[in-house]
Amino acid sequence: MTATLCPCQSGCVYAECCAPFHAREAAAATAEELMRSRYSAYVLQEIDYIVDTTVPAQQNLLDKQDLAAWSQQTQWSGLKVIRHVPFGKLHALVEFEAYFEENGQTECHHELSAFVKIDGRWYFIDPTVALPTMKQPCLCGSGKKFKACCGQFFK
Repeated sequence: MTATLCPCQSGCVYAECCAPFHAREAAAATAEELMRSRYSAYVLQEIDYIVDTTVPAQQNLLDKQDLAAWSQQTQWSGLKVIRHVPFGKLHALVEFEAYFEENGQTECHHELSAFVKIDGRWYFIDPTVALPTMKQPCLCGSGKKFKACCGQFFK
């Protein structure tokens, strides 16, 4: 039996790359690792992992059925990480392109994603669901106002 390469395009075998994250046996050490593991989770339809790695304050706002339908209906064809930019120890941005097939054409989803580290774990901040106003407490639980914390990445 041949080992399957990880969908995240790291060049590593899935069992040694994103599988331990999906099985909750390990946590991503960087925002880039988390982003790659989330891409792999979409490819492999690991929707609970997508929800679990979104900022806890947003998890109940996610529609698991919609996420699952999108994951199942999309023919994923590749991932290219453009850059990973840490901001201190608790925030990072990851710019990437995710490729997929639609109507016989290769399409590209280009995104600059924001991540925050809470209690030693990286989480994705989902801009497609409601974010706090700039003067409200930050969704990461830092005690700061959103604009002075995670909101700096959504201006």
